[in-house]
Amino acid sequence: MSDGMTGTMADTDLKELAERIRGLREACDVSVEDMASDLGVPVETYEQWETVADDVPISAIYHMAHRFGVDMSEVLTGTSAKLDTYHVVRRGEGKVVDRHPGYHFEDMAWRYRNKMMQPLVVILEPGDETVELISHKGQEFNFVIEGSVAITVGDKEFVLNQWDSIYFNPEIPHGQRCHGDATAKFITIIAE
Repeated sequence: MSDGMTGTMADTDLKELAERIRGLREACDVSVEDMASDLGVPVETYEQWETVADDVPISAIYHMAHRFGVDMSEVLTGTSAKLDTYHVVRRGEGKVVDRHPGYHFEDMAWRYRNKMMQPLVVILEPGDETVELISHKGQEFNFVIEGSVAITVGDKEFVLNQWDSIYFNPEIPHGQRCHGDATAKFITIIAE
């Protein structure tokens, strides 16, 4: 994925991402079945991710990076992070990571290596009222910086407005959607 890329990833970028995912799994001697089980997805879904990499949830990429001992930015870009003292990211310099229609992610620590948590800015556009629930290990924090976000955690839904936050167990199926007619923006920090 190139710097400043907007919209969805190009087919070439998706193919390269799929190749990196497959290469990491094979280098770590993990079977497709074990990886699918570890991610909690059907084998067919995981195989699709290794073929096309379309619709791979950001949480799955983060989990794979953690499992294989590499930074998420290395899985996404093929370039390893170099910094281990600090990483300043100025406005507009987050690494764009578009993974789902309606979701826009920006990695806010893409140059920092050996991260214990993954900070992302997420932008949600109004429209779709459905939420695709996902789950992953660790802990997650969401902090709304603009608009309103409806967050589903298990069978509960919370509407968070600007400056509201939620800290939760992401092993419980969860998802976010824009609430209202204005674009919503929130920071998520995933620690796995």
